[in-house]
Amino acid sequence: MQSRRQRHVRKRVGLAILVFLLIVLGIGVFRFVRYIPALVQLPFKKEINLKVTPENKVNLLLLGIGGGTHEGPDLTDTIIFVTIDPNTKRITMVTVPRDLWVPELNSKINAAYTFGEEKQKGGGLVLTKATIGKVLNEQVDYAIKIDFSGFTKAVDMLGGLDVDVANTFDDYAYPITGKEEEKCDRTDQEIIDLTAQIASGSASELEAFPCRYEHLHFDRGLQHMDGTTALKYVRSRHAVGAEGSDFARSKRQEKVITAFKDKIFSAGTLLNPIKISDLVGVLQDSIETDIKDSEYADFIKLAQKVQHGKIESISLDTGEGDQYGLLNNPIPSAEYGNAWVLTPRIGNGDYSEIQNYVGCRISGTDCTIGANGILTPTPTPIPDKKDN
Repeated sequence: MQSRRQRHVRKRVGLAILVFLLIVLGIGVFRFVRYIPALVQLPFKKEINLKVTPENKVNLLLLGIGGGTHEGPDLTDTIIFVTIDPNTKRITMVTVPRDLWVPELNSKINAAYTFGEEKQKGGGLVLTKATIGKVLNEQVDYAIKIDFSGFTKAVDMLGGLDVDVANTFDDYAYPITGKEEEKCDRTDQEIIDLTAQIASGSASELEAFPCRYEHLHFDRGLQHMDGTTALKYVRSRHAVGAEGSDFARSKRQEKVITAFKDKIFSAGTLLNPIKISDLVGVLQDSIETDIKDSEYADFIKLAQKVQHGKIESISLDTGEGDQYGLLNNPIPSAEYGNAWVLTPRIGNGDYSEIQNYVGCRISGTDCTIGANGILTPTPTPIPDKKDN
């Protein structure tokens, strides 16, 4: 008879396998559940019994937060909607920018989780799912939130990541954790004066308190990164040039997810059950999800079924060069809390064009964004048999 410790390790390794399979899909990482029976159930599972849309797709929401002492620790830096079609083995990832303005919240979309938690413990996932569902007009079945501090530890445990950096860039205003209130040798009167200048826009936070920030530099090409460096790479928001946009940051996040997946699926990780078990242990306190314990075995089956499927990534943005986008960057005003925000190009709070485009892409149609709407390919006419 197996000892309790042996059964416990089997369950930990079983969940770890689930975690790694789901990372392949870009879904993210599940929290550790000590008594999950998924591994025991797996050989007997024939059907996948999960919540599905009317089209039999499984939809998930991946949220990443800064946590710790970061400014706005519960604001969602990363928002990725994932839809999985088990029949076609097609996976579509939609990156929603954190600065998208939501009139119903009177705030950016990245505040939905915080607002939900303030109302009720566990309400963060509920409100964020509802908000994303309304913006995209898509049913959101499950949500997963990960604190980036857990991600950092996991990367270090894996020995770092090899990331293909697309462009050389510098960020001179990356906030240093723990120095958010540092005075930078300013006197109390200087702090009062500088705070007023920042509020009026005549001075920047970086100029006033330079010791709160560090200079990041990344060279183009394949770079080996530890957990802290990888996190800085994906969270950098003030890079000089094109890499300073949230859209560039979304692409960097996808690169790191891919590198993480590659490292996890290397022989050095998969063939080391102790490392797998320890990795799940590191992540357990950094994960929140509404997935039930009884559903993990079904997720393993789902992941196994579609792990070699086609993955397509979609980013909602303002466009670039001769490519049109679905969003605008309006001038800061009282309507948007005087903040830098993004709104639908057809009107604040009107998500119909976004919904049309996302639905079109999820269906597998090769649709594109035009100057005045969404363009779909003209169907190829079927030859009339009389012409033969």
